[in-house]
Amino acid sequence: MVSKQSFRPGLLAIVLAGLALGACSSISDIFRGEDNLAPPAELEKLNNALDVRERWSADLGSGRDKQEVKLVPVSDGGLVFAADRGGEVSAYDAATGKRRWEVDTELAISGGPGTGAGLVLLGTSDAQVVALDQTSGAERWRAPVSSEVLSVPTAAAEVVVVRSIDGGVFGLRADNGERIWEYSHRVPALTLRQTASPVIDGAMVICGFASGKLVALNLADGKLIWEVSLASPHGRSELERMVDIAGDPLVRDGVAYVTTYQADLSAVDVKTGVVLWRRELSSYAGLGGDWRELYVTDVADHVWAINPRNGSSSWRQEKLHGRKLTAPAVIGDYVVVGDFEGYLHWLARDDGHMLARVRVDRAGISATPLVVDDSVYVYGNGGELVALSVPAPKTD
Repeated sequence: MVSKQSFRPGLLAIVLAGLALGACSSISDIFRGEDNLAPPAELEKLNNALDVRERWSADLGSGRDKQEVKLVPVSDGGLVFAADRGGEVSAYDAATGKRRWEVDTELAISGGPGTGAGLVLLGTSDAQVVALDQTSGAERWRAPVSSEVLSVPTAAAEVVVVRSIDGGVFGLRADNGERIWEYSHRVPALTLRQTASPVIDGAMVICGFASGKLVALNLADGKLIWEVSLASPHGRSELERMVDIAGDPLVRDGVAYVTTYQADLSAVDVKTGVVLWRRELSSYAGLGGDWRELYVTDVADHVWAINPRNGSSSWRQEKLHGRKLTAPAVIGDYVVVGDFEGYLHWLARDDGHMLARVRVDRAGISATPLVVDDSVYVYGNGGELVALSVPAPKTD
């Protein structure tokens, strides 16, 4: 039996999957709480202080189809792209919501879409990467990888980079999907069923792993530039020893900010791999940020504002405890997070107090909201894609 002390603060977590060279074991649920029976916080009555307006909405069919997959909205070239679990991929005009194209890939999409090199990139549960033309949706190529893709593929300098759940990172030619390089990283016997997406920063690929290690690879050939351990497994059970980097790294001004499950939030110099600072803050949802602060959702579903220079906290919002929040996103003077009941919560960037909430999709929100200019795009688990905005205050 695993004691309550085995888990960090929070409520009911996501599905876990153990992975080791193709052999799998799984645990259906893990409790994240000091009190494993504590229900999610009830929402207090709130009179919206913001005039949150829906600009447009679209229905993408099955959405996540109740699966633990990484389906997110992404924007490029004035379009917003999204995909559902059943294989439908759509492109919408970001301003109007008009559908530009729709394609049925007939695949079990598990990661994406991502963009780059004029492509819309998708990963599948049967270990494929699919590239569609951004303008027309026409399929350009498919390429095999070593296992299921639960991350968002990305591309730059004519190289597509994708991470698979068995610890493989692949560099593929953007024009035809031919494999250029492969990097393999050993994964622990038990991991969160959630994978950090690779981030391209200049000529480097930054990628986190379930071992608690962060690596930098050369984009052109996949060679290791540096590797740093951001968390060391400890404890008697495999559950206690889990230190996954499950949230996507955030790279800003030469620094990679990374969260780990049951461990720390760290800042790492991208050029050298030197850890600049770290503080205890467990998270698998991940983080967002603007020019002045980082914003993190921890395992208890508390939202933090963190100073990127030294890791000190400016504020913490606890009223959404246990509501299975997304990573935060920043739009203007506001921080937004989605929850398991499909509400998008608007917090004041300065002090974290609750300003407004709107319901987007009753099936819940798991994807981090996407902010482009003055709009936030939210993709719900049930397939609702909604564009929201807040009018700028009038000036005299």
